[in-house]
Amino acid sequence: MSPARAAVAYVALALLAAAGSLKAEPYLAVEKGMKCSTCHVSATGGGMRTRYGNVYAQTEFVARKLGDGSPWTGEIGRYLGLGGDLRWGRDWQDVPGQPTEAVTELDELLAYAELRVFPGYLSLYVDAKLRPDDPVVREQYARLTFPGGRWWLRAGEFFLPYGYRLQDDEAFVRQVGGINYNTPDTGVEAGYEGGPWTAQLAVTRGTAGGPEVDSGKQYSLRAAYVTSGWRVGGSFNFNDADAGDRQMQNVFAGLKTGPVAWLAEIDYIIDDGFAPRRKFWVTLIEANYRYRQGHNLKLTAEWHDPDAAVDEDERTRLSAVWEYAPVQFVQARIGFRDYDGIPQNAAQNVAQYFAEIHLSW
Repeated sequence: MSPARAAVAYVALALLAAAGSLKAEPYLAVEKGMKCSTCHVSATGGGMRTRYGNVYAQTEFVARKLGDGSPWTGEIGRYLGLGGDLRWGRDWQDVPGQPTEAVTELDELLAYAELRVFPGYLSLYVDAKLRPDDPVVREQYARLTFPGGRWWLRAGEFFLPYGYRLQDDEAFVRQVGGINYNTPDTGVEAGYEGGPWTAQLAVTRGTAGGPEVDSGKQYSLRAAYVTSGWRVGGSFNFNDADAGDRQMQNVFAGLKTGPVAWLAEIDYIIDDGFAPRRKFWVTLIEANYRYRQGHNLKLTAEWHDPDAAVDEDERTRLSAVWEYAPVQFVQARIGFRDYDGIPQNAAQNVAQYFAEIHLSW
């Protein structure tokens, strides 16, 4: 059986066996004309959902709503909110000149909790990864919201504000930039949510969650202007490190054209950790077509130039993913990705097929 046919059969069987919604992605915010803070506890997206985020995932996003009861909101009384995500899948890697490799694994098991010490003003938040072979607390912070709700401050360990918080950590803009779900950092962050504007400024250790190793700090700034049909924003990140400074900047945008929600991001990186210093370019263009209730077709084109001073070393990645949310708490994904890089490097020319079941609550 070919990998593509096996992927289809795998998801079909998993759907019959599975019995848990949606890990929101930026395209949904573009589609609805919302900010990340509308659906997520974190103003920069990802992690635990708000009451609205849970209700939306179980009513507007799925193909069919089972039962007549009220949606699960994650609220355990006034002072506690809970949530979680589980992703389980199979991945086929086709490397030129090598046998096709297949891996089945539990990709993700996450639990979220928010303790509202003073509801609307002071809360404690935890995001923990519970995989048996790699348990770790990803985010843990205290958040203070000032009267009026526009300004807030958080301190602890959190994901840094930079660009789009895509679900796919292997996307070039997430992998090359180094700011993703595997690299939270410790420090303080101030944010603003007012009118069409959303902005965050963070000062952190610059060690991706590790212990302090020098006196330098990492500075992250992200701001965006959001409307019902489009958005545009930019980010800046500077890591003052003894091993070599790293400066990153990007612009990102979103546009809704009928049933299609578009995302775009372009990053320029200057890294003094190399000798001589390197300058990178990374780009992403993504189209999401929700052609039927509960169904989404995601097409993505990515480009990465790992050294602007070297010719013919660019890499590309093309992806096609079908996402299906049949009922509340369940989403299936089948996808194909084609990596194209230096011909002599087989690892840069991989064809990848995958199938995944996602349960969330």
